[in-house]
Amino acid sequence: MAQHFLLSAASRTLSLRAIYKNGEEAAYKTFCEMRWPETDGEAVCPRCSNHETYNITTRRKFKCKNCAHQFSVTSGTIFASRKMDFVDLLAAICITVNASKGVSMVQLSRDLDCQYKTAFVLAHKLREAMAMEVQTGEVLEGHVEIDGAYFGGHIRPANAKVDRVDRRKKENQTGKRRVVVALRERTGRTLPFVSMSEAEGVALANENVSRTATMSADEASHWDELHNAWNVDRVNHSEIYSDHGKHTNMVESYFSRLRRMVEGQHHGVSAQYLHQYANHAAWLEDNRRTDNGTLVQLVVSNAMDAPVSRNWKGYWQRAA
Repeated sequence: MAQHFLLSAASRTLSLRAIYKNGEEAAYKTFCEMRWPETDGEAVCPRCSNHETYNITTRRKFKCKNCAHQFSVTSGTIFASRKMDFVDLLAAICITVNASKGVSMVQLSRDLDCQYKTAFVLAHKLREAMAMEVQTGEVLEGHVEIDGAYFGGHIRPANAKVDRVDRRKKENQTGKRRVVVALRERTGRTLPFVSMSEAEGVALANENVSRTATMSADEASHWDELHNAWNVDRVNHSEIYSDHGKHTNMVESYFSRLRRMVEGQHHGVSAQYLHQYANHAAWLEDNRRTDNGTLVQLVVSNAMDAPVSRNWKGYWQRAA
């Protein structure tokens, strides 16, 4: 029997021990190489694109010889105004990509020896970097599966039976329940969206699935509209999960990962941030056969390409 990829040595090409053994300078060099890959880590002025700069070693900054602009490797990126050492940032990224179902913020804060809110904001910045690979704006091709799963809005039943209410009625609900609608190519990308109802997935499919694609969906009646634009395979889950190639198992696999992330690691996610966790799970699912060293490089590269976050700036959430 063949060994699973995640159990093989090929899946682990980077470790926390190696990151801290190499030290701060090696981590700093990694960020420089990911920020300026075309010059092998040599600084390029973000204001005038000049390649000639002075190296201010006492502050780990650069000064452009052309426009005299001072900048650092993280200036204008998602890590702008960072205070953590580069070795700790690299370790945080390693911990995050190693956790196939996500990692709790309490655990991350203990691993990095930082405050909870520092770990919380840092993790959300990393999720924004991951989302750059997920929400690319490209339409899905080939065979696409679609489904939805509900998260949040749990209502704790009263202690006494006489005080309990019917939690299915709208007047007894919190209004915080959301559905993640996911579109997934059989051999490619996963594209999640957060909406109020699963039926909104039809409009999302119209915007994000090529008309030359084929689709799979379950027996829910709102998916009937998909037949107007695509050739759709339907499977009735009350009778069978897979019927001679007709299934939605790939998108269900994504939801399995997301549920374990939300319920097993975070124990609940606010509707305000659910889209970031959905993108995080999609990124992990799409890169499940990639070694962790490459995953770290992908996140660092995305973080260096991402602009300053509009939602997360500094070490706490930015005011709207």
